[in-house]
Amino acid sequence: MGRTYIVEETVGQYLSNINLQGKAFVSGLLIGQCSSQKDYVILATRTPPKEEQSENLKHPKAKLDNLDEEWATEHACQVSRMLPGGLLVLGVFIITTLELANDFQNALRRLMFAVEKSINRKRLWNFTEEEVSERVTLHICASTKKIFCRTYDIHDPKSSARPADWKYQSGLSSSWLSLECTVHINIHIPLSATSVSYTLEKNTKNGLTRWAKEIENGVYLINGQVKDEDCDLLEGQKKSSRGNTQAASHSFDVRVLTQLLLNSDHRSTATVQICSGSVNLKGAVKCRAYIHSSKPKVKDAVQAVKRDILNTVADRCEILFEDLLLNEIPEKKVMNSEKEFHVLPYRVFVPLPGSTVMLCDYKFDDESAEEIRDHFMEMLDHTIQIEDLEIAEETNTACMSSSMNSQASLDNTDDEQPKPPIKTTMLLKIQQNIGVIAAFTVAVLAAGISFHYFSD
Repeated sequence: MGRTYIVEETVGQYLSNINLQGKAFVSGLLIGQCSSQKDYVILATRTPPKEEQSENLKHPKAKLDNLDEEWATEHACQVSRMLPGGLLVLGVFIITTLELANDFQNALRRLMFAVEKSINRKRLWNFTEEEVSERVTLHICASTKKIFCRTYDIHDPKSSARPADWKYQSGLSSSWLSLECTVHINIHIPLSATSVSYTLEKNTKNGLTRWAKEIENGVYLINGQVKDEDCDLLEGQKKSSRGNTQAASHSFDVRVLTQLLLNSDHRSTATVQICSGSVNLKGAVKCRAYIHSSKPKVKDAVQAVKRDILNTVADRCEILFEDLLLNEIPEKKVMNSEKEFHVLPYRVFVPLPGSTVMLCDYKFDDESAEEIRDHFMEMLDHTIQIEDLEIAEETNTACMSSSMNSQASLDNTDDEQPKPPIKTTMLLKIQQNIGVIAAFTVAVLAAGISFHYFSD
């Protein structure tokens, strides 16, 4: 028996409304959430065509071999940044003419594996062995409207196609649960002199990988409580007269505790590194995750939050480095200055119509709301209203001044600070520090484990 995909009805309407406009095919992404029993598809988006492809694909003899995997995978990477915790690119779809109806399977298979490989390369986390490893491919014939739904095991490049059920449901994510937390980070990444051949971006990612272990090993409080990971997330919630859990409140507050001290079972020796500089990431980030409301487990909710924390920090760094390249600021120039400050983009959210889920994007100070709206349209092929944009984090312009002022703007706690406190964007500081940085990890002979709050 193959997997079952429960699909939002609006996704079916979106796919039905796609017009080939004389092209041989149109491809795109399927977005949703995996669970042990079944998968949920809440959004579909076509891959925007390249300008030079537009004419080529109108040729009646165009084949699926002309499918630009590099362009499609780049689109998938961009879209994955816009997904909060709990949502994934679940697979790909393709709509073809009747003439190409028999040529779709190999092209879809290649595309699905290429998309998954490209997205996975940028992650700071890995899938667990217990998680679903199947991804879906959907083929629709534009003429007959016939649907072929198959899955492949992403852990096995030689896996054969398995049939899957594709079922539509109205209001699929209208009662999904949201988990929110504000995470304060202060990450120091020494740039080892032995890795001078690495790019600044690669050094930063290596540092974030070490920080990711702290997030993975943290303790997560849900509405102020530590819950057993195998418990139902909705356990203890009030029941309605019909016996169903009330959906009045879809939101959970999450706080993260990270370990300060190691217990006596974890010993480590000190390490010394000769460093050519350092990168500091400091600030507050808004994190959100969403999970289906069909008997969700605590462990699935916590996992979604963890991954959103890791994704949003990594994505911001990547966007900043892309921006530096676009503005032709070479890394050597950045590293040659004694101190260089950059404000990372802050997060904005936008609601998905008919759903409790909100998608996200990232915005620099000099970008307008209209640009964010256009980016949503280009990447997700959905029109949004500017007034629906929710700016989750406010920019503190003092972050761009001298190092003393920047530190004060992030750490200031005096009475003159506005109430509620201003949520600052993340600040990246690149500092030249020729010399020796000693990183000592000392085992503590104590019975208890100390934690500190990593969120508000």
